[in-house]
Amino acid sequence: MKHIARKRFGQHFLTDSAIIDAIVAAIAPAPGDAMVEIGPGLAALTQPLVERLGRLTVIELDRDLAVRLREHGQLDVIESDVLKVDFSALAQRLDTERRLRVVGNLPYNISTPILFHLLDHVAVVQDQHFMLQKEVIDRMVARPATADYGRLSVMLQWRYAMDNVLFVPPESFDPPPRVDSAIVRMVPLATPPALDVARYGAMVQVAFSQRRKILRNTLGRWLDEQGFAGDFDLQRRAEEVPVSEYVALAQATPAKA
Repeated sequence: MKHIARKRFGQHFLTDSAIIDAIVAAIAPAPGDAMVEIGPGLAALTQPLVERLGRLTVIELDRDLAVRLREHGQLDVIESDVLKVDFSALAQRLDTERRLRVVGNLPYNISTPILFHLLDHVAVVQDQHFMLQKEVIDRMVARPATADYGRLSVMLQWRYAMDNVLFVPPESFDPPPRVDSAIVRMVPLATPPALDVARYGAMVQVAFSQRRKILRNTLGRWLDEQGFAGDFDLQRRAEEVPVSEYVALAQATPAKA
């Protein structure tokens, strides 16, 4: 029976064999990799991956698709909302000697929450390759002082090296999405800066809350409330500040008692 894509799950199934081959080449799966695929759907990417890996763990929320996937002898199926999956515990269960390689065609309607959820488990991740809306990837990899540079750029670039590795047009899917897509590669930095991630996130959110205003009117007030007494140029807009300066500012801001 043909599976009908469900809008509530944001389902768009990849069907272009040339694009699938290019994605697999970019991921470069090797036998024994502890790989996890998010949203395998109709297994278009799943099958070539598992052929190279030998075994693959998949996370699928759609009950009907999970039933189909369980018929495949080389798949370990986790039927769950990916936002509820403890990737740190999963890594320990799969292989304590290997970090996870995470891949997937992420539901575009919840892609940012998934990225932030995985950020909480980055210590057990070797790399991530995701299909996302191209517009989102443009924001992820954006440089300062550009229109795409924003909260997502700053929240991810402190922890990952990221590249837009492949453009994917709408006609590569069934049904076609109304947006262009792309593949992003995310590799956790080997020596990330020491950071209180919650405070960093709060600071970045305030900074970009009114991105057209200079930071004195937004971040300046937050820094005063935190008791910051250091030197930081607040006569700039949020998108003009490099990630390294946001990191240094977060490290220099005293924790409130």
